[in-house]
Amino acid sequence: MSDGLIPFHGGSLVKLLAGEERIRELTSASRDWPSWSLTSRQISDLELLLNGALSPLNGFMERRDHESVCHSMRLANGLLWPVPITLDIPEQLARKLSAGMDLALRDPEGVLIAALHVSEVWRPDSDAELKLFYGAGQQGDRIGVSRFPGDHYPYYVGGRVEGLRLPIRHDFRTLRFTPAELREFFSRQGWRNILALQTHHVLHKTDLEGVLRTARERNAPLLVHPSVGFSYPGADNHYTRIRCYQALLQDYPGEPIQLALAPLCRRTSGLREILWHAIVRKNFGCRYVVVQPDSEDTGERGAPEPQHLLGEFQAETGIEVLPFRRTVYAHEQKHYLFEDENPPGNTVLRFTQTDLHHRLEQGKKIPNWFTPPGVIQELSRTFPPRLRRGFTLFLTGLSGAGKSTIANILDAAFRERGGRPVTVLDGDIVRKHLSSELGFSREHRDLNIRRIGFVASEITKNGGITICAPIAPYDSVRREVRSMVEAVGSFILVYIATPLHVCEGRDRKGLYAKARSGQIEHFTGISDPYEAPLDAQVVLDTTVLTPEEAAAEIIAYVEKEGYISRGISPGRTLLEGTLIDSGSIC
Repeated sequence: MSDGLIPFHGGSLVKLLAGEERIRELTSASRDWPSWSLTSRQISDLELLLNGALSPLNGFMERRDHESVCHSMRLANGLLWPVPITLDIPEQLARKLSAGMDLALRDPEGVLIAALHVSEVWRPDSDAELKLFYGAGQQGDRIGVSRFPGDHYPYYVGGRVEGLRLPIRHDFRTLRFTPAELREFFSRQGWRNILALQTHHVLHKTDLEGVLRTARERNAPLLVHPSVGFSYPGADNHYTRIRCYQALLQDYPGEPIQLALAPLCRRTSGLREILWHAIVRKNFGCRYVVVQPDSEDTGERGAPEPQHLLGEFQAETGIEVLPFRRTVYAHEQKHYLFEDENPPGNTVLRFTQTDLHHRLEQGKKIPNWFTPPGVIQELSRTFPPRLRRGFTLFLTGLSGAGKSTIANILDAAFRERGGRPVTVLDGDIVRKHLSSELGFSREHRDLNIRRIGFVASEITKNGGITICAPIAPYDSVRREVRSMVEAVGSFILVYIATPLHVCEGRDRKGLYAKARSGQIEHFTGISDPYEAPLDAQVVLDTTVLTPEEAAAEIIAYVEKEGYISRGISPGRTLLEGTLIDSGSIC
């Protein structure tokens, strides 16, 4: 390379953005093409293709490259490439496409981003792909796997891509660089052997001090390069993370550090993931990469230690993957040490993510040696103490268990205490305005619960309190809702464990009788199963508790956990509730 930086993977930058005249041709021709509205995950992959970060790829993989990568972590031509870059589409679109056709790739607003010149359409063996990609026996431990089957369509379409424009990004525009732009910046600064930190967590001083020391030992400027592509439910929102990065770096004004964003959708695939991050950062001009582990407390869920990859792949890639070394704070010396070099008898201080979350929830002081005040301020804005944080009470149980009655008592109690805006959504309103077109099949029930979860998460995100009272018989969708809500606030699952025979004996609406006679299909407890939750924080049985007593138990739990204050006088406003009762058979 003339700029003195590490060469692109495969030798050169692959430019996929068309010129102005070609853009006009493609725009005109695309009116007659079939179109596909890209998902957020697919937009992230397409952006990396178009800006050259996935060089030498010139489009979405064909079958031979895809299968070769899954089996051997190499393209069909033998070049090292660990992660499949594929475009998945539904069957109805796949049946309209064939080799030689063109597909318009659009963003969710319909803007034409790129043209895909179709070379192949096929249906992969998804089960085999998962086993090859994530490893046999490990699928359930990977975040990416839980996203993979449900969020991927069954067919793949491969072919060369021509880009008209990069996807439109309205956030943090000054921190978004293409590989060519970032390499040009490095050259202007006179930087050469760049060390990239790949992170998807908030960084603190105890993180950055160790990475900076690693960089100084190699005389390497530091690129803080967080992934801000598609996120799985429950992940930190990237707005908070980036504001925290900016606040942290203000404490290091004299250091050669650059912050830039990588529109990268993580796969959480262990060894493959580390290699992929290394190759992507190589294309951005970096010679070293440090990958922050998934778990900052134990490291148990992270990928294998990167030094195990060096012997086999370092010579081939030209990029060195370095370990993420944790640091502790030496109290007497007032400086940071790597954990493995602390001398005996030395007093050191440690502070974990669990400690941080606990203190944020309780509104307690966080030490400045762990993270600077600016980061604490940003985290406190996004994750306020429980007393000021929105939360969702999610009541689940059989029809007739008492959920709606308890929810109404809770709603009245919260309104009586006052403080937050009150929105009441009863079952008829939910079905009329959110789910009027849905029936009661498992697919439709799950979709209805996801919609309720979305509403609950929006209210929770804005500091409100939501009370949901659906049957929600399936564990998987309840967990989805929990993840959705916990990304923005707190979630409390309440299982109203009233037995079936008691619920059927009440049968105030005659629904069980109709279900027994076959007049109602897909009725939970009769013709459809109910999966009792194992992760409920509160379990109640209205066989032995009145609805008022059950509501009092829930309020006591909420008070004990610090979500509301104890002993609030009637005249003092503290909280109000939102009721979502999705009906007897939702």
